[in-house]
Amino acid sequence: MTIPVTTVPAGTTTESSHSAVSWGAIIAGAIAASAITLVLSLVGSGIGLSLASPFSSGGSSLATFAIGGAIWLIIVQWASAGFGGYIAGRLRTKWTGVNRDEVFFRDTAHGILAWALATLIVAGALGSAVSSTIGAGVQATATLTAGATAAGAAAASSDAGSNATSYFVDSLLRPANPSTPPAGSTGDDTAGQVSRILLTSAANGEMSAGDRTYLDLLVASRTGLSEADAKARVDAVLKSVDDAKAAVAQAAETARKTSATIALFGALSLLIGGFIAGVGAAIGGRQRDEVDGVLPA
Repeated sequence: MTIPVTTVPAGTTTESSHSAVSWGAIIAGAIAASAITLVLSLVGSGIGLSLASPFSSGGSSLATFAIGGAIWLIIVQWASAGFGGYIAGRLRTKWTGVNRDEVFFRDTAHGILAWALATLIVAGALGSAVSSTIGAGVQATATLTAGATAAGAAAASSDAGSNATSYFVDSLLRPANPSTPPAGSTGDDTAGQVSRILLTSAANGEMSAGDRTYLDLLVASRTGLSEADAKARVDAVLKSVDDAKAAVAQAAETARKTSATIALFGALSLLIGGFIAGVGAAIGGRQRDEVDGVLPA
C-alpha cells in the first residue's frame, strides 16, 4: 500500500502562529504622537493668543482665526501622526518568512492603530478640558439667568437703570428741554411702563398696535414733544433696538459657521493624520527591513 506524500510547492511562505499585532510598538508610537500633538497644540495656542486682542479694532478677525486654526490642525496631525506611525513601524519586531505585501500591510496597519490610539488619548484629554469649559459655561448661563430675572423684577418695581432696556428707555423719555423737564415727570412709573412694554415686545417678537399707540402718547406727554416728534423718536429707538438684535443674531451666525468650519477641518485633519501614520509606518518598516549590517557585540 502506497501512502501519498503531500509536497509543499517551492516558494510557499510559512506563517507564524504568533499574533501579527505588536502592541508594544503601537503604544510607543501612540505616546510619541500624543506628546507631539500636545506640544504643537500649545505652540498653536500661544500663536493664537499673541494675535488676539481684547479690542474690536485690533487683532485678527474671527474668520482669520478659524482659517488659521484649521490649517494648524492639519499641520499638527501631519507631524504627530507621521512621527508616531514611523516609530510604530520602526520599533516593530522584524518578521521572517512573510510575504513582502503582507509585511507592507502589517506595517501600515500598525501605523494606523498607533494613530487611532493617540487620537483616543488626545480626545480623552480634550474631553476633560471641554467638560470643564461646559461647566464654566453652565455656571455663566445660570448667572446670566439670575441677572435677567433680577432685571425683570427691577423693571416691575420701576428701577429701569438696572435692566438691559434702560438706555432705550432713557432715549425715549429724554425731555425736549433738559433744563425744564415737564411737570410731574419725577416720581411716576413712566420708565417702568416703558421697560415692560419693550421687554414684552422683545419676548413676542413685535410690538402690538395698542402698545405702540400708548407708547407714542406716553413719550409725548413725558418729554413735552409733539405727537409727530414723539412718534419719530419712538421709531428711531425701536430701529436701534432692532439693529442691536440683528447684530447679536449676526454674531451668533458667524460663531455657528466658524464652529462648523473648524469641525469639518478637524475631521479632515484626522483623516489626513490616519493616512500619514500609515505611510510613516510603512517607511519605518522598510528602513527596518533594509538594514544589512549588524553592530558587533
